[in-house]
Amino acid sequence: MMNGTTSPLRWLHPNGRLSSFRSIFAPHPNGRKYLPRGPRFYSGKALGTSLSVPQVWGSHSIFVSLSDDPYFNLSLEDVLFRKHDVSKPLLLIYRDKPCVVIGRNQNPWKEVNFHELGRLGIPVCTVYHDHGNTNFSIHLPRSSFDRHVTAQTILRAVQSLGIDGARLNDRNDLCVGAEKIGSAYKIVNNRAYHHGTMLISTKLDTLGDLLRVKGKENMVTKGVASVRSPVCNLQQYNPEVTHEAFTNAVVAHHFLVPDSQEFRCDEDIRKGIEELPTWAWAYGQTPEFTFEVQQTFSWGSVKLNLRSKHGVVLESTSQILDGTLDESGDIAAYVMELNGSLVGQRYGFWNLDGVMQKEGHSAELALVVEDLKRWISEIA
Repeated sequence: MMNGTTSPLRWLHPNGRLSSFRSIFAPHPNGRKYLPRGPRFYSGKALGTSLSVPQVWGSHSIFVSLSDDPYFNLSLEDVLFRKHDVSKPLLLIYRDKPCVVIGRNQNPWKEVNFHELGRLGIPVCTVYHDHGNTNFSIHLPRSSFDRHVTAQTILRAVQSLGIDGARLNDRNDLCVGAEKIGSAYKIVNNRAYHHGTMLISTKLDTLGDLLRVKGKENMVTKGVASVRSPVCNLQQYNPEVTHEAFTNAVVAHHFLVPDSQEFRCDEDIRKGIEELPTWAWAYGQTPEFTFEVQQTFSWGSVKLNLRSKHGVVLESTSQILDGTLDESGDIAAYVMELNGSLVGQRYGFWNLDGVMQKEGHSAELALVVEDLKRWISEIA
C-alpha cells in the first residue's frame, strides 16, 4: 500500500482454462480481499501451473507468479525477457519448489552433488531454490539499465523490512553482515535484466549439501565456475520477514501510476516447460571438460581419463597403476575394453548393458567386471 492506493500485486489461483481470462477476488497477503484493477487474470490449468498477468503502474509492469514449478517460472522469465514490450520496465517475482538451477556456461558435474540430488529427488534445472527463497528480476531497456540503480531498489526494500545493516558491495551484491545475496545480469540486444535470489528462510543445510562437491579436483572444465560465498537468511535478522512481506516491499519501491495492459505467450511458455527438463537443455550445452579419476579394487588399481563436450564422452583412456596387474593379462584387457564402450555415451548417464560380456567368465573376471561397472555407474 502506498499513497492510499490498492496494492499493485496480482495474485492468481490455478483455475480456469489456459485460453480463458477470468476476473476474480484474490486474497491479499495482509488478509484483506480486493478486486483486481486493470487487466484480468489468466491461469494455466492445462499447464498445471498459474501465471499472473501484470498490473501495470504507469510504464511499469509487475508480475507475481503463484506457481512453484521451476520449469514454468524459468520459462516465464525467459519469455518476458524476450517478448515483453522492451520500452516498459518490468518486475517479476516468483518462488520455486526445491531445485538446483545452473548457468548455461557451467558444468553441472563440477557444481552439483548429484548423489545428494538423487537421494532427495531434486531436479537440476548453481543456485538452490526452495520455498524459503524468493526470486526477482527487473527488466529494463538496455539504454536505461544501471546495475547500481536496480540493486538500490532491492536494498531499499530490504531496509524497509527493518534490516538496517543491509548494504551494497562494490559488485552491487546485497550484503547483510559478512554474508551476501548475489545477483546476475543479462544483456541481449536492446534488452537487459537484473536477476536475484533473496534468501528469506531457505534450508541452508540442504543448500550446502547440494552444492558441496567432493572428489572433482581433477575435473578441468572450460565452463564458468561458481564463486562460493557465505550466505544467510533474512529471517536471521528479522524473524517476521516472509515471502509476501518482501514481495510487497519490492513492489512498493517499483511502481508509479495505474494503467492497464495484457500479456499472453501461452505457446512460448509451454515450449519452455517442455524443453527445460530435457537432457539436451540441462546437460547438452555443458562446456568441454576433462576428468581424471582413479580407484583401487581388491584386484588392482585403475586410472581413467575422460574428455566430454556437450555432455557426451569424446575420449576415454584407462591405465593400470603401480604394476598391480599384468598389462597383457585378461583383467587388463577388460579394463582397456572400457575405453571404447564409454566413447559416445552421455556423461553420467551410463549404459553398461552388454559391456565386457563374454562367455566363460572365471569367478575372478566376473568380480572385475562387476567392480568396473559399479565404479563407472557412480562417476558423475
